[in-house]
Amino acid sequence: MKNRNGGFFWYEYGLGCLAALATAAVCVSMGSVWLPLADVWNAVFGLPVSKESYRAIIVWTRLPRVLCAGLMGAALSLCGAAMQGLLRNPLADGSTLGVSSGAALGAALSIVLGVAIPGLPLAGAAGMAMVFAFGSLLLILALAYGMDHSLSTQTIILIGVIFSMLVSSLLSLLITFSGEKLRTITYWTMGSLSGKSYSQALLLLGALVLFGGVLLSMGRELNAFAAGEENALHVGVPVRRVKLAVMAASSALIGVCVSVGGSIAFVGLIVPHMMRLLFGPNHRRLLPLSMLAGAIFLMLADLLARWALSPLELPVGVVTSLIGAVFFLFIFHRSRKGGRRPC
Repeated sequence: MKNRNGGFFWYEYGLGCLAALATAAVCVSMGSVWLPLADVWNAVFGLPVSKESYRAIIVWTRLPRVLCAGLMGAALSLCGAAMQGLLRNPLADGSTLGVSSGAALGAALSIVLGVAIPGLPLAGAAGMAMVFAFGSLLLILALAYGMDHSLSTQTIILIGVIFSMLVSSLLSLLITFSGEKLRTITYWTMGSLSGKSYSQALLLLGALVLFGGVLLSMGRELNAFAAGEENALHVGVPVRRVKLAVMAASSALIGVCVSVGGSIAFVGLIVPHMMRLLFGPNHRRLLPLSMLAGAIFLMLADLLARWALSPLELPVGVVTSLIGAVFFLFIFHRSRKGGRRPC
């Protein structure tokens, strides 16, 4: 354990893990049918439950959905924290930069065209989403650099918004010609965790371990970026390699998340910003805490989506967008009121 300036407090991670597990248990218990927490525990560990019908609800409906929500929240928050550190911009996020929109376009194309890999039913959409996410990020940064060599916050966000509008038009065009797949694509583009399976949770877990591990290993380098790229280069950070690694890992992870749950916006904007305010800017501490908080946030957002208007169910992307839009304005107003750029 280090001092607070060192930024490694293992008890914080332990408490975060316990909070995430408790949130998962509550989210499995609550819904249109409220289930006792004891039955949730017993069903997970194969013990007798008060009603056998509860076991099917817990094991095959709610548990995989909650697992997917937690893993997606952790992944999106981790990507947001890493991108904000890389670009020195608290408004950076897969949704505000247009990366999520690009991934959604790739996944929608895979649905319309029927792209699939034999034996791996989820790989087609995930692969297309990853490729389009990374390509979108490169295109947005290239266009922003062409307009403003300093890559200012306003320029990047403006290009991201314009790109998202373009992708939205292309998605509408795809929906027009989607035929019988119309309902699937429309609901999916709003972000939904309904009907998720353990195979999708396993895909998210694998992506989080692989690409999230890359991002978590970059904490020291992202701290160096806080003083600017030139200063990072002076202290021995391989700037180009780090930028490419963070962008590639973030894009791939966002692509996998979008291929599983659709476009769930603003998770990577809200959570890292709150963690930075609470625990400081040290990325070695910020990245894992953002993961835990992101998992809790999206599990609770999904619970609100399926419980608020029960028996109707809102797409979880609608809930996160409503929260995120207000939070986006708060961050922008706070940065402007302080007389400085949001970066």
